[in-house]
Order: sequence, then structure tokens, then C-alpha cells
Amino acid sequence: MSSRMPRRLSRREFLTRSAAAAATFTIVPRYVLGGPGHTPPSELITRAVIGTGSMGRGHVTSYPKTLAVCDVDKDRLAAAVKKAGGKCDGYADFRRVLERKDIDTIHIPTPPHWHALISIAAAQAGKDIFSEKPMSHTIAEGRAVISAVRRYGRVYQINAYGRSWARNFRKLVASGLLGTPVTVRMGPEHGYNWKVRNWSGRPNLSPERVPSNLDYDMWLGPAPYKPYNRLRVHGKFRGYWDYDGGGLTDMGQHYLAPIQYFLDKDDTGPVGVEAYAPWPQHPDAVGMWGHVKFVYADGTTLIIESGEWGKKVVSGLPFLEGPKGKVWDRNGRKTDPPGLFEQVRRYPDPPPMQGFEHAVRTRDDWHGHKPNAEHGHRSCSLVNLAIIAIRTGRRIQWDPVNEQVVGDEAANRLVSVPMRAPWHL
Repeated sequence: MSSRMPRRLSRREFLTRSAAAAATFTIVPRYVLGGPGHTPPSELITRAVIGTGSMGRGHVTSYPKTLAVCDVDKDRLAAAVKKAGGKCDGYADFRRVLERKDIDTIHIPTPPHWHALISIAAAQAGKDIFSEKPMSHTIAEGRAVISAVRRYGRVYQINAYGRSWARNFRKLVASGLLGTPVTVRMGPEHGYNWKVRNWSGRPNLSPERVPSNLDYDMWLGPAPYKPYNRLRVHGKFRGYWDYDGGGLTDMGQHYLAPIQYFLDKDDTGPVGVEAYAPWPQHPDAVGMWGHVKFVYADGTTLIIESGEWGKKVVSGLPFLEGPKGKVWDRNGRKTDPPGLFEQVRRYPDPPPMQGFEHAVRTRDDWHGHKPNAEHGHRSCSLVNLAIIAIRTGRRIQWDPVNEQVVGDEAANRLVSVPMRAPWHL
């Protein structure tokens, strides 16, 4: 062993060697290490957000949870990239997003006429899907989404709220304390604002110049070509049949998904639908309606009332009633006989519900806080059946098994609407 003492480094040598050593190490971001408040990449469920308007930006989280954003409007795309911290990638074409192997889930807050096609493409690309409501623009589109989700083994949830509050109502209906059949009424008195006037369209729009930041042809996608007008896009599209269905499709799945759930109708639909609305409806602009009545094969009846057109039909009537009892509001504070929900406590609880990311981890989306593909399709079908009844001006006889209007080919043409080439289901 040498007896020589180690030579002391000069300050200049120390700094030089320290800099060289530092250059051989990589600074690891805190989110990679995990720990309190940080999820390591092995546990992080990544997402891409396709459609980054006012609703879409609510889906955009910080990088690296949000890895990509996509929009046909350059300004909205730039705002979404900025919200994610400036590190995620921005795309103008959703198909390029789906090619990414590092993205687990696709969030779809586009206008509704795009929901089904992007959901199907995402399933084919091996992505799990979280879509904004309404699930689809037509009933046939919804069934096509279900087929794709099943074929490719994907998890799917629709962002419709309300199933959690409906658990006690599900117990009440299943208990038989109300008797059968039951009737549900959903009007302004019961806390339902259908936004009919707010989302009625303006007919006979004049053509305008397409702004330079917008790819209008891609925005239209599968919808029929009509000259650009600012009222057709960006927050106003709900007022036009080609893209949406007014307040019915804006609020419909939020309101109807929990009703289908507590009535135990998540796997079926009504057999008769009748609308009270002005007729004929404008072929382009969404118009007014008063109420719509749905009747199921077992006699269960659901009545939705806008309160914005025509004679009111539910004034002073309960929210839920059967031959043996009534409930006046969704809070269950007033019942006849009193204390119905106290009696319900002795009955078994429905299965516990889970969120989207939990469903992605467990591969089970059947008991979600949000509806899965099958459940979402059935509540979305109520919305689309109401629109068909409003637009045709006649009672619809519906086959919920084959998903066809019985004896009315004109109405069936609204069940499955052709798409503008080259887009197709």
C-alpha cells in the first residue's frame, strides 16, 4: 500500500471534475420517481384528447398524463397544448393520434356527429375510450360502437352523470313498494332544464368565409356539406340536426341514463314513443318541442317535458309513482306513504360503482359511475327516438331488440343516416 497522502484538488480542478461527473447523470423528473403526489409511469394511465373546445379543454390535464391533443381549429389546439404545459404534442388529424403506442385512453369531446367514428377507430387502435355525451348521433352509430368495443376488448364509458344518485331509486323500484307499472315524469318542476329555446337553431343561414384557423371540411367530416356559417360550429352546432339535436342531446343522457338505470332498463328500450311538438320541423335547424312520452313493454312510462312550448302536462304531479306509492322529487324527501326510503334500507344494495380509470385497470366497465357502451347506447337511443318522433310528427312503434321502427320506413331512415364520403361506419 502506498504511504503517499492524496493530493488536494485545486478549486479549478474540483469544479472541472464536478461538471464532468454531472454530465454523466440524467436528472430524473419527480413524476418518474413516484412518491406522494406523483404517479410513476408504470401506473400512469395516459390520454389523448380529441376535440379541445370549451368542453374539451376540461379533459386536458398536465403532461405527462395528457400526451397529445387534437383539434381542427389551430387556435383551440394551441390553447390545449398550453394548458397541458406546452410539452404534449398537437395534431390536426385524429388518425395520427391513434397511431401512438404510448397512449392508453382516448377522450372524445368533439361535436356529436364525430363521436361514433372516433370511438370505433380508437377501439380498433387498441385504446380505451371516454366519450362526451351524446354517445352517438344516430341509433345505428351507437350499435356500431358497441360492436367495435366488444370485438377489440376495450373499456368504454360515456360522460353522463347521475347513476350514483339513482342507486336508492333502483332499490325502491326493485323492492316492489311502489307496485308496477311505474311512471317517471321529468319536467322543470322536478329540476330538469331541457334548454329547448337555448339550443334551437336559426333557419336559412347565409354563407360566410371560413376562418383561416379552421379546417371546416374536416370539422364537417361525415356530416352533409353545407356552406360555412359561424352558427354551425364552436358552441352553436347543437342547434342543427346534422351535428346534434338541441337541448335533448345536450342534456338528454345526463338526465336519462340514471332513469334507465333505476328502472332496470339498461339493456332495452321503449316500444312506443310519442312527441308533442310543432310540425313540420325545419329540415336543418332544431326546433321546439313540448313533451315526449315513452312506453315500455311492461307498461313502464317515462314522460319528459320541456316547459318551453305548448301545454304543460306534469304540473303538480310526482317525479315517480306506482299503484302503491309516490315520490315527488329526486331527493326523496317527500313520499307517499311517508318514509318509503327508510323501508328501502333493508333491501340489498346494488353493486358498487367505479370510475373510468379503475375500469381501465380492472377491465370491467359494467358497474361504472358513468354508463358503459351498452348502457350508454340505450339511454342515447331514448334521445334519438325522441328526435325521430319530433321530426316525423307521428307516434313511433319501436322494436328494442332489432332496433328498428316498425312499419315506418321514413322514420327508419333517421335510425341509420348515410355519411358523407369517404366516411362510413
